[in-house]
Amino acid sequence: MKSKSITRLGGTMALAALAFFPGVSRADESGISFWVPGLYGSLSAVPTTPGWSMAAIYYHTSVSASGNAAAAREIQVGRFSPTINVNLNLSLSGQGDIVFLAPTYTFATLVLGGQLSASVAGVFGRNAASLAGTLTGPLGNTFSGTLSDALTSYGDIYPTLKLKWNQGVNNFMVYGAGDIPVGDYNPMRLANLGIGHGAIDFGAGYTYLNPATGNEFSGVGGFTYNFLNPDTNYQSGIDFHFDWGVSHFMSKQLFVGFVGYAYQQITDDFGQPPILGGFRSRVFGVGPQLGYIFPIGDNQAFLGVKGYREFDAANRPSGWNTWLTFSIAEAAPTSTVTPTKRMVTK
Repeated sequence: MKSKSITRLGGTMALAALAFFPGVSRADESGISFWVPGLYGSLSAVPTTPGWSMAAIYYHTSVSASGNAAAAREIQVGRFSPTINVNLNLSLSGQGDIVFLAPTYTFATLVLGGQLSASVAGVFGRNAASLAGTLTGPLGNTFSGTLSDALTSYGDIYPTLKLKWNQGVNNFMVYGAGDIPVGDYNPMRLANLGIGHGAIDFGAGYTYLNPATGNEFSGVGGFTYNFLNPDTNYQSGIDFHFDWGVSHFMSKQLFVGFVGYAYQQITDDFGQPPILGGFRSRVFGVGPQLGYIFPIGDNQAFLGVKGYREFDAANRPSGWNTWLTFSIAEAAPTSTVTPTKRMVTK
């Protein structure tokens, strides 16, 4: 039946949001943050099948910025003193092509009445950035030029724990994640694949899934606390982020819908140059999504694509990004258990 297939699909689709990795030229310190908006989407809070699973995500982003967001990168790489008064005419652009791999284990034994899962994710890929423009000093001296950098390497490690509950068409989730800063990072480079400091992130999510109608809505919100960067003595402020997705299943295998996010820094950075102020960043994004479920042997696989166009950014480069996700997990048991109960126990 369509309703049972959609319920089983929910567990596989949820693998599209498993862990965390850095983007290119985002924000907080010098335009780089721990959280990448758009990480979570549809069916994020739906329980999954117990056992091992694997998700692979290709993430492409292209962004640009001017003003403080560009000046912050110029300051970090040591191109001018952050204590002098200058007129800035700078432009920053960046592009990232990143592959993210996340093995996950979901426990069969319930914890606090919910389903516990654990993942440890890694990332590798290419990050490129360029900075061009003019700096005019207090005595009228002008400095012009272009600085570019590219790096193909590995990033930080991102452990994540999730706990999920199901009550009929309602699904709930809490999660905790962190950043282990072992990636390729150098504060004097424009392009990095690590953020140079640890971070922790906690949040909660909700998914409404009605297998009878095929309608779904998900929302996940959280807060990021950033630790001090020992290389720069800079500490980014606390971030709030909210990701959402809506979808409709056209059949037991195919769904279409929309996704979006909101990202807002809620406290000032510490250790930033005075000319940058609190350097609180903000961005919004929205776009379409498409997903398809299919069997691979005794397992179920999911292939999905989603894209975002960003707007209303502040102290943060913005542009567009796309996500291509492939995940594979054990198929849900085909027993006489009702669809609602299967979502709890699988």
